[in-house]
Formats: sequence, C-alpha cells, structure tokens
Amino acid sequence: MGVIFFYLFDFLNLLIVLLLWVYTIRMYKKLPEKIPTHFDFEGKPDQFGKKGFAFFLPVLSVAFYITFIVITQNPENGNFPIQLTEANHEIQFFIMILMLKWLLFLVVLMFLNIQDYMLRYSLDSQAKAKVHILLFLPFIFVSIMSAIIFSYIYK
Repeated sequence: MGVIFFYLFDFLNLLIVLLLWVYTIRMYKKLPEKIPTHFDFEGKPDQFGKKGFAFFLPVLSVAFYITFIVITQNPENGNFPIQLTEANHEIQFFIMILMLKWLLFLVVLMFLNIQDYMLRYSLDSQAKAKVHILLFLPFIFVSIMSAIIFSYIYK
C-alpha cells in the first residue's frame, strides 16, 4: 500500500513539474525582455532580469525532483531524529519518505504559484498572486515538525 501511495505522489509531483514547464514555454514568447525576478513581502517586484530567467524555477524544480527521488531511494543514508533499530527502521523510512514527497509537492506547487505570478505580472502590473507565498511557509514548517513528532511517537 505504501509503495503505491509513493508512486502516486511521484506521479503528481512530476505532473506539476511538467505543468510548470509547459506553462513557462507557452508564455515565453509573450514575455517582455525584462521580467520581475524577485518580489518583496507586499508582492511588488524589487528586482528584474532578462526573460530567460523565466526558466530558472522550472530547472530548479527538475533538480529538486531528481534530488528527492534519489534521496528517497536510499532512506538508510538519511539523518533521523531518533536512533534507528531493526524494530523501527521500516516506519521511520516510511515517515521520512512520505515527508520528503509531501515537501516536494509543496515546493513545486509553490514554484508553480510563483512562476504564474511572475509571468502574469510581466504582462500586467496589476496582476496579483493567486496564493500568497507566505501561506506556503506554515505548511512546510508544520510538515517538518509533524514528521519529527511522528518519528518520536513511532520510535
């Protein structure tokens, strides 16, 4: 059951990464030569770069995807908050792999949201982010803390 669940997560994460690429490629021709590359806390751009920067987040998402896949293939090399034993290593590996796949989901979803905002803002300075970037941070923090707590519960 866990393996099927992990494959579904991998598929969903890959789908989001591909969606990020397709969206970027489709929008690229429409972009002006100068696009926002960084936004302040109010969502206003404070740095600009060439339109080729539009491929930064898609490339970074592929790098994250590959890195997380490699890490989850060898969970025994991970850093765990508790001592691994014969009795607990399976549940600890499950918790770690689930957390990493969930974190990857949150990160690539955040990248997609940032990319959407960056590209839409490039074409219309009145555009607003669909989801504020700061809303992702509590989910990431709570996910990490939950994984640590579950590791201690199932030690």
